[in-house]
Amino acid sequence: MSVPPELRRLSGLDIYLLDQLLRGRIPPGARLLDAGCGGGRNIRYLLDAGYDVAAVDADPTSIDAVRRLAAQLNPALSAAQFRHEAVEAMTFDDASMDGVLSIAVLHFAQSDAQFEAMLRSMWRVLKPGGLFFCRLASNIGMETRMVPRGGRRFLMPDGSERYLVDEAYLLDWSRRLGGRLLDPLKTTIVQDQRCMTTWVLRKED
Repeated sequence: MSVPPELRRLSGLDIYLLDQLLRGRIPPGARLLDAGCGGGRNIRYLLDAGYDVAAVDADPTSIDAVRRLAAQLNPALSAAQFRHEAVEAMTFDDASMDGVLSIAVLHFAQSDAQFEAMLRSMWRVLKPGGLFFCRLASNIGMETRMVPRGGRRFLMPDGSERYLVDEAYLLDWSRRLGGRLLDPLKTTIVQDQRCMTTWVLRKED
């Protein structure tokens, strides 16, 4: 079965990010930072849709791939918007982004200190009124299936070891950041493998 061209444009886009776009929470032309962009699976659509995209990743190969993608889809964007940097050490200016995307990144934190550093770095570059969209691994719904490895590090049923959050932890961080929760926390459970939670905040003025 062939896929209509208008749907092919969405290929690779995180479905929960698509939900935010369809609900008008990310206005056309907004400046968006993909923090921990990987190879740019979400960036492709955003560039094609005319967003002012920036990105960081600790992997130089990923940043090279995203720069090439941007050069094809929006050559007006400077290569300097795509930076080989750790999320916790970003060099973008304070309050310079309308939205920050953190998709499958924070669960790679090695410690509470690194999790906090990454989170505060992303919050720092977000403008007042801006949107923080995050998807990360949690133990919500599979609490008894996670094997402790020390601190918030757990071995998950899929065999990977991750930094896992829970509901209380995310709600506490929402309060500490001064963010307003836009949606209830939503968790997708992948049978006998892992849990992924969607966390969406508005940065209050």
